[in-house]
Amino acid sequence: MRSFAKIIIVFTTISAAIMELIDASIVNVALSNVAGNLGATIEDVSWVITAYAIANVIIIPMTGFLAQYFGRKNYYLYSIVLFTLASIMCGNSTSLWELVFWRFIQGIGGGALLSTSQAILFDTFPISQRGIASAMFGVGIVMGPTLGPTVGGLIIDHYAWPLIFNINIPFGILATALTYFFVEDSVHHTSKPGIDWTGILLLMVGVGSLQFVLERGEAHDWFADESIRVATVAAVVSVVGFIWWELNTEEPVVNIRLFKDPNLTLTTLLTFVSGFALFTSVFVYPLLLQRVLGYTPTMVGMSLLPSALASMVVMPIVGKRLQAGDSPKIFITLGFIIVMIYGWMLYQRCDLNVTMGDFFLPLMVRTMGISMMAVTLTNQAVVGLSPRDIPQGVALNNMMRQLGGAFGIAIMNTYIAQRFAIHKNDLITNITAGSQLFIERNTALLQGVGSKLAVTANAQQQAYQIMDLTITKQAYLLTYMDGFLFATVAVLAVFPLIAGLRNKKLTVAEMKIASESAH
Repeated sequence: MRSFAKIIIVFTTISAAIMELIDASIVNVALSNVAGNLGATIEDVSWVITAYAIANVIIIPMTGFLAQYFGRKNYYLYSIVLFTLASIMCGNSTSLWELVFWRFIQGIGGGALLSTSQAILFDTFPISQRGIASAMFGVGIVMGPTLGPTVGGLIIDHYAWPLIFNINIPFGILATALTYFFVEDSVHHTSKPGIDWTGILLLMVGVGSLQFVLERGEAHDWFADESIRVATVAAVVSVVGFIWWELNTEEPVVNIRLFKDPNLTLTTLLTFVSGFALFTSVFVYPLLLQRVLGYTPTMVGMSLLPSALASMVVMPIVGKRLQAGDSPKIFITLGFIIVMIYGWMLYQRCDLNVTMGDFFLPLMVRTMGISMMAVTLTNQAVVGLSPRDIPQGVALNNMMRQLGGAFGIAIMNTYIAQRFAIHKNDLITNITAGSQLFIERNTALLQGVGSKLAVTANAQQQAYQIMDLTITKQAYLLTYMDGFLFATVAVLAVFPLIAGLRNKKLTVAEMKIASESAH
C-alpha cells in the first residue's frame, strides 16, 4: 500500500473514532441548556444521553457481522453518512423527543465508527507493526471522552447548543469522501452470511434493556421502579437466551465462541475495567470542579486538554516498544498501577483550596496509565485470532469497554448519591446550636449579611442558607474523594488477572504469514 494512502486511512479512521467518542460525552455539559431551550426537565433531557448509549452498545457487537454482510467498506461508509445525517437532524430538532429519536439513530451510525475503524487500521498495517496501529487508535480512545467535555464546554459557553451536533457535519463529509476514495474493502469474507434474526432480536432486547437499567436506574430509584424491574428481567432472560442461541446456531450474529480463547476472555475483562476507570474518571472529575470549586464547563475542559494532548506523545512510544518486542504484560501492569496512583493522588490532594494547577500532575499520571492500558489491551485482544475473526474480536473488546463505562457511571452515580447523604448527615450531626464554633461562624455570617440587609430576620435566614451551602459543598468534596478511592479499589480487584494473559512473541516467519493472510 502506498505511504500516502496509508496516512489518509490512518487519519480517516482515527478521526472517525474520535468523532464518535466525543459525541458520546459532548452532550453531558449541555443538558441544562438543551432542557431550557426545549422546555424539558433535566431528568427527561438525560434521555438524549441514554438513547445514544443504548443504540451504541447494541450495534457495537454486531459490527463484525454487518461488515461481513454489507462489505466492510460499504458498511463503514453507510455508517459515516448515517452518523452525519443524524447529527444534522439533532441540531435542527425542535422538540425533546425528536432530538432523542435522532440521537438513537446517531448512535446506530456511531457504533460502527469505533470497531470498524480499528479493524481497518489493523488491516492497513502488517502484524509486525500492529503495536503502532494500536497506539494510533488508542489516542482516539483516550482523547475522545476527554475532549468531549472540553469541546462541549467551549460551545455552550460561547455559542448555541445545536452546534455540538452541527460541528460533526464538515468532519463527516470529509470522512465520507476519504473513505470512498482510499479505504479498501476487507478480503476476509467470501460470501454473505445468513441473517441471524433471532440473535439480533435477543441482542437488541438484552443489551438495550441492560443499558437502560444502567443509565436510568439511579434516576428511577432502581428496583423500587416497575420499569427498572421489567427491564432487568428482560435483560437477564434475553442475554442468557442470546448466549445459548449464539452457541448453537451455525451463523451467529456475534461469534461468542471466540471467548473460548482464554486470552480474549481475560483481555475483555481487563478492557471492561479500563472502560470503568476511563469513563468514571471523566465523569467524577468535572463534577468535582463544577459542583465544589465552581468552574465553568470551559475551565473544566481546558484543565483536561494538556493531559489529552499528552496521550499523543505517550501512546506512540508504547506502540514502538511493543513493536520492538517488549512484553505487553509490562505495560498493562504499569498502566493499572499508574491509574491506581492517579486515584490515590486525587483522594489525598483534594480540598476546598485546591487550584487548577494542583490537578496538572495527577491528570498527567492518569494519561500515562490509561495510554498504556488502551494501547496494549487493544493489541492484546486480537493476539492469536485468525484474520477473519479480528473484526469480531475487536467488536467484542470495544463492547466490553463501553459496558465497562456504562457500569462504571451507573455504579458511581449510586455510590455518589449514597455517600453524599452519609457525609451531609455526618456534618449536620456535628453542628449544634450551642457549640462555640457554630456561634462564631453564625456571628461572622450575620455581620457579613446584615450589612447588606435591613431586616435582621432575613439576615439570619441568609446566614443559615450560606451555612447549608457550605456543608453541601464539603459533603460533595468528601463524596468525590470517596469516588476516586472506589475506582482505585475496583482496578486493584482485577489486577491479578494480568498474570493469565498470553505473552507469546511472534517469530519473523509467523509475522510474515499473518501479514500475508491479513491482506
